[in-house]
Amino acid sequence: MPVTDLPIRAATETAIAYGITPDRCEILQDGNTLVLRLTETLVARVVQDRDGPRQGTAWFARENAVAQHLARSGAPVIPMHPDIPPGPHEHLGYPINFWRFVTRIDEEPAPEAVGRTLFHCHQVLNSFAEPLPQLAIITEAMHLLETLERRGLFPKATLELLDCHLTDSVNILAVLPHQPLHGDAHYGNLMNTTDGLLWTDWEDTFAGPLEWDLASIIWNARILDEDHDTADRILEAYQAGGTRIDRKALWQSMIARAAVMSAWYPILYPDPSPERREKLRFRLEWLERAKF
Repeated sequence: MPVTDLPIRAATETAIAYGITPDRCEILQDGNTLVLRLTETLVARVVQDRDGPRQGTAWFARENAVAQHLARSGAPVIPMHPDIPPGPHEHLGYPINFWRFVTRIDEEPAPEAVGRTLFHCHQVLNSFAEPLPQLAIITEAMHLLETLERRGLFPKATLELLDCHLTDSVNILAVLPHQPLHGDAHYGNLMNTTDGLLWTDWEDTFAGPLEWDLASIIWNARILDEDHDTADRILEAYQAGGTRIDRKALWQSMIARAAVMSAWYPILYPDPSPERREKLRFRLEWLERAKF
């Protein structure tokens, strides 16, 4: 039996229970989360990782609440599907939620549009009233180091490097102004569609300095690709909305982002391609040189 059979069954049976009969099963993404297109308009996201650090549906419920708040306020986001209650649902042991299908276009988004849409989302998130965990993706990565050590996935020196940067980042960023954030604001969670540029995947949402999301979206351009023009244009478009960026907070968030991504790499990519191994090597060497 293919490993995706049970998650697919969980999604299709849940859709049927709400009166929607799937007429296709198009796999859009197959990773820790399985993303399926089940009808012309219906997309299901199913959590396949039953052994990872995130279990249960509490974090999925946060994502649903944030996504609904954003969509109701007209933010540039992919909305949840209107014909199925938001849930989160759980069937056959798999957490599931449902989204409206949007049509991706191949055109790369302009950096200005990236900055403007992220600013719009942040403005709407400011009115999100439900409590969110503080700096959750960073503190989660700190706990993840124990798993990496137990499984022998990183040498001791690498674990100490990551722990040092993550601890410093929590201490520095904790005293800054916080607001609800996307949490994982990179280009993979931003879709250029026939409905415009839309943000998606709010599962990492937490409360922290707005500079965290900005560091996340510019990290590859600024550090990996040395594409300073793109990074600068994103930041300038964001600031055009009237919000000032704290440069020290942005730099510390850049360090924290690299540490978080490095900690997650062995979990997300247990059999990494040569390209991914090179990216991990680059981040770790950059972290060895990075200073606040």
